Amino acid sequence: MPSTDLRVLIISHGHPSMSLGGAEVASYNLHKGLNELDGIESFYLARVGHPVPRHGASALMSLRQKDNEILYHAENYDHFLLSNGNTDEIDRDLLRFVRDYEPDVVHFHHYLGLGLETIYAIREAMPDAAIFFTFHEFLTICHNHGQMVKSGGTKLCNRASPIECNGCFQNISPASFLRRERFIKAMLNLADHYVSPSDFLADRFVDWGLDRAKMSVIENGLDVKETANTRLLSKAQSRRSRFAFFGQLTMFKGADILLDAVGRVPDEIWGDDARMMIFGGNLERQPIEYQEKFHDLIERAGERVRFYGAYQNSEMPKLMELADWTIIPSIWWENSPIVIQEAFFHGRPMICSNIGGMAEKITDGVNGLHFRVGSAEDLADRLVDVLTDTKIWDRMREGIPRPPTYIDCAEQHLAQYREVLETRPMSVTPASQHSVASTA
Repeated sequence: MPSTDLRVLIISHGHPSMSLGGAEVASYNLHKGLNELDGIESFYLARVGHPVPRHGASALMSLRQKDNEILYHAENYDHFLLSNGNTDEIDRDLLRFVRDYEPDVVHFHHYLGLGLETIYAIREAMPDAAIFFTFHEFLTICHNHGQMVKSGGTKLCNRASPIECNGCFQNISPASFLRRERFIKAMLNLADHYVSPSDFLADRFVDWGLDRAKMSVIENGLDVKETANTRLLSKAQSRRSRFAFFGQLTMFKGADILLDAVGRVPDEIWGDDARMMIFGGNLERQPIEYQEKFHDLIERAGERVRFYGAYQNSEMPKLMELADWTIIPSIWWENSPIVIQEAFFHGRPMICSNIGGMAEKITDGVNGLHFRVGSAEDLADRLVDVLTDTKIWDRMREGIPRPPTYIDCAEQHLAQYREVLETRPMSVTPASQHSVASTA
């Protein structure tokens, strides 16, 4: 066996076998990619909580048939401060594992459920390890689910401040938001380097006050082997008229706007061959008003729409074969949605909202089309454009870039790991536990 010259510990807020979100998939793909590189060893630690029961007194739990993966059970979590109230178990169980493994790099892909104190604890216990932190959304900046959308509506937030945040959450004082910001920044500043999958997200965090010199942009890597076939057209068909939405059916993902837009396309343009396919889950977890609105729009759309429910990532190639276009109508900024990479990998041009990471990744008129965020009317116009131009799909398909693989992503991260390890000062000492706690 080749010798190991670099050990990496990847920390995630969930394991993709139990929680199939974008951050979980991205972190796990990086873990797999690093283990395929010569001389590199990666271990994956994922937080787990209810409804998964603890195995015993220790918060550490084994993951069956996985030698380099482990679960850490944590539930005492403060969603406002992103803080773990059970620091005793961090010191007793988590740090025991970390000290035994002795990683050269500890790479956080999230802190939900774990708490930002985990960064402090690892910095104190492993002063010579390089700590990396990847951002996947704006949760450290924005208390509204990290969406940077004004609470109670769909108005986008361009810049957070204690006063602005109090406007969204009037029961929380500006002073409390200021303490929140100071605590979070104190924890994040302990990291040696930050990673963002998009320039847009990186710029937002730099504007918020993080050091640009410590920020790199590395796109998440894709681990897909099978490419979807191009949908076969019948002799009677001359246009690419099948659309698909893939994603969680939350209020921020804009599926209701998509359904509204479908109903606005004239009958003579929609025709009998066009169809909108909705693949998504978690609708039952949304507010009842949104659920009712969604079902009402589905009913009104009639035969134009098919709602297929939740899906597994392994199904994506076969599901993608049913579609010509994919649509991402999110009303929040997004960062680097994995569905963009998946659609491009399978050769499907995209129609997206004209903001944030979506507009950065999808070039209007080159490999997809933009529409005005939140506007069902403008999205309907883009659907009309697609349905009335029989050559547009071929033009857009030619402009699709090759998305990076999980190996590409691992190689870029490894280069950044080595650079930081070679240049960082040794034995970085964190602020005292008392001074950090006093900011909260």
